[in-house]
Amino acid sequence: MPDVAPAVRLRGIGKRFPGVIANDDINIDVARGTIHAIVGENGAGKSTLMKILYGVQAPDSGTIEIAGEQVSLSSPADAIRHGVGMVFQHFQLADNFTVLENVVLGAEKLHGIGAAARAEITRISDAYGLGIEPDRLVEDLGVGARQRVEILKVLYRGAKVVILDEPTAVLVPQEVDELFGNLRELKAEGLSVIFISHKLDEVLSVADEITVIRRGTTVATVDPAGVTSRQLAELMVGSELPSPSTESSTVTDRVTLHVADLSLPGAEGPGQGRPLLDAISFDIHAGEVLGIAGVEGNGQAELVEAIMGMRPGATGSIRLAGVDLDQLSTRRRREAGIGYIPEDRHRHGLLLDAPLWENRVLGHQTRKPWARLGLIDRKAARADTERIVADYDVRTPGVDTLARALSGGNQQKLIVGREMSGEPILLIAAHPTRGVDVGAQAAIWGHIKDARRAGLAVLLISADLDELIGLSDRIEVILRGRMVGSFDPSHVTPEQLGSAMTGAGGAV
Repeated sequence: MPDVAPAVRLRGIGKRFPGVIANDDINIDVARGTIHAIVGENGAGKSTLMKILYGVQAPDSGTIEIAGEQVSLSSPADAIRHGVGMVFQHFQLADNFTVLENVVLGAEKLHGIGAAARAEITRISDAYGLGIEPDRLVEDLGVGARQRVEILKVLYRGAKVVILDEPTAVLVPQEVDELFGNLRELKAEGLSVIFISHKLDEVLSVADEITVIRRGTTVATVDPAGVTSRQLAELMVGSELPSPSTESSTVTDRVTLHVADLSLPGAEGPGQGRPLLDAISFDIHAGEVLGIAGVEGNGQAELVEAIMGMRPGATGSIRLAGVDLDQLSTRRRREAGIGYIPEDRHRHGLLLDAPLWENRVLGHQTRKPWARLGLIDRKAARADTERIVADYDVRTPGVDTLARALSGGNQQKLIVGREMSGEPILLIAAHPTRGVDVGAQAAIWGHIKDARRAGLAVLLISADLDELIGLSDRIEVILRGRMVGSFDPSHVTPEQLGSAMTGAGGAV
């Protein structure tokens, strides 16, 4: 019986940028009808490699074979023509369009925009167990369903190889199980899945093979049945898998943040539709981490923005160490002692086309030692940025490097270092380790634990339920803008939290 060519064969792939070797002699075979995971630290070269396979970037060296044919990919359209589709971590859907409209957008020539397209979408959905209704508005879909729409989009365009970038980052455990069921359906139908993830336990549970990339080079391809998550972590970063566990309580009786009856009307105004926040009240004490669990879109982002003074129209009371914040600007709230790690580091955390030293002072322009007579002392700012780079292991050629040139994990470590260095009394940390590798994750957890022991109050928003359970002293669940349950992290499971987040369970 003749050998069957792999779905994808990458040989000697190399890619260099000024001062950085992103990929260096990458070699990977993805067998047909399998789920092939790729793991590695942030900055290891995974994203660059996937951009090369999807035609976004051209390799400097090496070859790409798809189904036994050597190809040259100069654009995503080329990749799609050769049967390669990619689902990005940040969904690319129009909320005010239906599923059908989102799927056919840009692919109208395939089946038109009417009955034939609807029939094809239904056929694909049924064939792969996606459970997608063509005429549903995307804004009415949950996170898991939106992800299935993204998968349907690439299948509609004829993909035989599906690349998934951090597909479980925003899913609750039940949705992860559903996604893995969908992936196994794809595999059963002969499709190949390339699965990029930092969650090693999930990788081990779903993958048929795992390739580890370290510093731009493939270091091993392993059988999941023969390795543990700790062994994988060691291959990735040379250390054991970190744990978020905080061991002992450091909670004091001093209230740092007091929130009372915080409400925010819906987008249509007072009296119109469901409020975004509905009479939310809680306290956070010095030395306490309060975790907020919830499916995305249930008010977490609005809660953070209201506390930060970024959401006009909020009512209720917010006090920081006894100081009323209600009439203060975002800048004044930060100066009062709030550190802020934003959910979207590109939108609210960094100036991507500015050097690292400018990003270090971003949001802290009035602080010494660099604030002098209304001007920024560049020498002082650069020196403190160099300290953060060293203390927080931000991997960069230098502090004049543009933020855009850093990997996501190194961008995140810079933000964490900046916000921790402002000596806050309250840290608002929204998804502080999303999309970062186990090494960066361990470092960020360690900094939060150290600051907690020193008396910092932390409001932690995370979709990683193990992270919430491990770091938090108390967990509140938010659903449709309301707090619906309080949980003791020492007695709750991710499954119980997931049930409460979807309205299927209560507090314990």
